[in-house]
Amino acid sequence: MYDPATFEIFYRRHVDAVTRFMARRVTDPHTVADLTAETFLAVIDSARAYRPDLGSETAWLYGIARNVVAAEARRSARQSALGSREAGRRLLEADDIGRLEEKLDAEGAGRRALAALEGLPDGERAVIELVAVDELSVTEAATALGIRKVTARVRLHRARKALRSAAAGGDGGHAAALTYAGGKA
Repeated sequence: MYDPATFEIFYRRHVDAVTRFMARRVTDPHTVADLTAETFLAVIDSARAYRPDLGSETAWLYGIARNVVAAEARRSARQSALGSREAGRRLLEADDIGRLEEKLDAEGAGRRALAALEGLPDGERAVIELVAVDELSVTEAATALGIRKVTARVRLHRARKALRSAAAGGDGGHAAALTYAGGKA
């Protein structure tokens, strides 16, 4: 059953982390606000499905946030006209835009690291994003992705190895991602 007081506590505890998560993946403040809101709406819809024995609430929440970002990417790919995206948007106040732009600026290094990770296979990229960029544990990343912990560890190892190899080859973007990911550049 949905309890507004419990949700408010959950929301206040996690809203900044989800906003930062979105700001690492999206550059438009309106989209960051929209995706953050969509994530918490999805939390309300799927709250009954949360099972603490499978992982932390943070891992569960980041799994939902990843799904929201993926859905937005699919939606954006289908839309050709920018006007259709702005038509249904709530206009943000200047203060709200300013705060979101600050978060976007603060997450610039994270966005650059994520861009450098694009050459990795999807499974490896997903694990290293959650562990190195979003600062989840390997166990939490595995839970967020719906995979076993050992699978997450193997993918993380492969991703770091690929990034080290790219850094040794002089690829500056991958070297920056490796440094951000906690490896040795």
